[in-house]
Amino acid sequence: MVPTVPHPRRPLDRSDPVRRWYENELGWATVPGTPLQLVTGLRFDVLDVPAEAGYAALRHLGPGSPVVLHGGHGARAGRMRFLVAAGSADELPGLLDWLEWGALTLDIGAIGAGGSIEAPRPPGRAGITPPPGLGVSQGAGGGEAEFREAHGEASPQGAAVWLRPPEPGCEVESSLPSMSALPELPAVGGVGGAPDLVRLVDTMATQCHRVRLRRVSAQPLAFS
Repeated sequence: MVPTVPHPRRPLDRSDPVRRWYENELGWATVPGTPLQLVTGLRFDVLDVPAEAGYAALRHLGPGSPVVLHGGHGARAGRMRFLVAAGSADELPGLLDWLEWGALTLDIGAIGAGGSIEAPRPPGRAGITPPPGLGVSQGAGGGEAEFREAHGEASPQGAAVWLRPPEPGCEVESSLPSMSALPELPAVGGVGGAPDLVRLVDTMATQCHRVRLRRVSAQPLAFS
């Protein structure tokens, strides 16, 4: 039998403290090169929704569930990214069908195996500021107060930032929403303890649909 040995770790770049923080403190894989990217599908997957819809879903998370806020321009402007259990991206289409949202076009994206996301700067590092629009209340668990508590300082406008940062030295995976919490719940939308992917996705879908309807109703009528 040929003995198996682990692959050698890529030497750490001492000039890149942010990469070291992710790889050493959290044990998360990163993509070589710049800008720094976090590998998805290994330790976590990501659900990507409009920030306006995402704030309503924060109440369904456990205290250690990380969330990224992306205040950039273009297609990624005003997005919120929820870290969820690995494999959840593959579950999303079937879950939306089961929740009877599958027939609608919803602005919910999923990033899983083979993907990556922009790595936010670690919390508390210099150069991190709240993105525009966080000066007003964004609902339970959101807004500028929570952002400043996590960061205190600032980031270039448009950069990805931690709204709820991961905690180094703990098993982040145990706090991520997953399908495994479903049997413990009395019903979707009920009150439970463990973070549940079903409840999270149902709330995201509801809010994305409301945002879509509101935007459609705000458009001027076209007359021939």
